[in-house]
Amino acid sequence: MIHSMTGYGKSVLELPTKTIRLELKSLNSKSLDLNMRMPSMYRAKELELRKLIGLQLGRGKVDFSLYVEFNKGEAPAKINAEVIKSYMGQLQGISSAAPLELLKMAVKMPDALTTEREDIDPKEWKLISSELSVVLDRVEEYRKDEGAVLKTDFLKRISNIDALLKTIIDIDPERIEHVRDRLNKGVADLKEKVDQNRFEQELIYYIEKLDITEEKIRLKNHLDYFNKTLKSDDSNGKKLGFISQEIGREINTIGSKANFAPMQKLVVQMKDELEKIKEQLLNVL
Repeated sequence: MIHSMTGYGKSVLELPTKTIRLELKSLNSKSLDLNMRMPSMYRAKELELRKLIGLQLGRGKVDFSLYVEFNKGEAPAKINAEVIKSYMGQLQGISSAAPLELLKMAVKMPDALTTEREDIDPKEWKLISSELSVVLDRVEEYRKDEGAVLKTDFLKRISNIDALLKTIIDIDPERIEHVRDRLNKGVADLKEKVDQNRFEQELIYYIEKLDITEEKIRLKNHLDYFNKTLKSDDSNGKKLGFISQEIGREINTIGSKANFAPMQKLVVQMKDELEKIKEQLLNVL
């Protein structure tokens, strides 16, 4: 079962003195790119949070936010009265502003407000960790649902390529005859006498160079392998990417050997389907 790297989850934790909101967003990335926003008092737990998030999400561009809203009567910062008085006294010596204006300036100065950094209550951290697990599960569920949508699209496009391959197989004999007739006509137009046996040998050699039997077989095998990997229990975005490269290689070789307009049109359609697959694979975990 493939998982998308796109995911979202949030949760609200109500505590006696504050409300904590956890939010996590994930987008596609080649590796784990984790950005964290949280109040300074929780920074001591950043490494632990990174480990928890990284282990469950694997990779992706992840934004994690922890917001804290204190209840009424609870102030996250305290006024440093002595420092503010000192600032006001200094400002009064260089300014004729009213006391209220001096106060407005003083509270903006360094250390006018102090935040008492307390150790995180173990019980509170246990609740936060538990709530984070809930958020991560919601992100995983979101990723799983997005992955199911991607899987349906991949199966459809691989089926389209397979159908185009069958058409190529059907018209291949016509292509060979077309090449043979064109060469015969070219020789006839020269109005020169040629050794027919030598010409037939050269013709066979030329047609063998245009043979796509191996490419058709390999392309079919790659399409089947893509479907098999897609239906496996693990999410294999990188592996599917490698298989899609092999599919593209065989399609390109068929196109270079086609030498036949109807087949080249089919190759273009196959490339279009494969390009859409590659674009979506960038978002598969």
